[in-house]
Amino acid sequence: MTDNAETAAEVTVDDVVDATVAEHAPVDVERAIEAILMVADEPQSVVAIASAMSVPVKAVKQAIENLVNDYNGTNGTIERGFELREVGGGWRIYVRETYDHVVADFVLTQNPTKLSQAALETLAVIAYKQPISRGQIAQIRAVNVDSVVRTLLSRGLISEVSSDAETGAILYGTSDLLLQQLGINSLDELPLISPLLPDGQEGFDVDAS
Repeated sequence: MTDNAETAAEVTVDDVVDATVAEHAPVDVERAIEAILMVADEPQSVVAIASAMSVPVKAVKQAIENLVNDYNGTNGTIERGFELREVGGGWRIYVRETYDHVVADFVLTQNPTKLSQAALETLAVIAYKQPISRGQIAQIRAVNVDSVVRTLLSRGLISEVSSDAETGAILYGTSDLLLQQLGINSLDELPLISPLLPDGQEGFDVDAS
């Protein structure tokens, strides 16, 4: 192997991104990361953030570390009601667990609007097929479900239960709050819907296990 081949083999994705963005104008990295994560539907990888902002990966990693410490009140700052958390290979802003009950109460008592038909259909898919990713939901419903999933999350009717080991996609499931709203104790009490489907798709019902 030549020297050039050995050098090429050592190049990483981070290096490629850093080289691509090196000549762009500087930005306030921490503030820019906050802006991106405020509108992101899914956790964002460091490389994706660096590419979007045209800054080196190392700068993004350092900025994320600073933000985590800032939000957590580590360096003498005030602990925030939200936190920056790494999930499924990416970063996303979440409500701090301490305040989950406050947010749930607000959603239920201060914003009691009814769910749309699209939200109800998406909720049914999640209830019967969980754990399920956003992409899989969209495939079943044949429409984009990003905004609907956000609505269900904000209402506390579903939650992020895990991530796909291969793709890193967030997997969603129903919450205890939904069971309370439906007046049932477990998913086993959901009615079978296969008899109502034209082709009798038994696989759509909740697994017995």
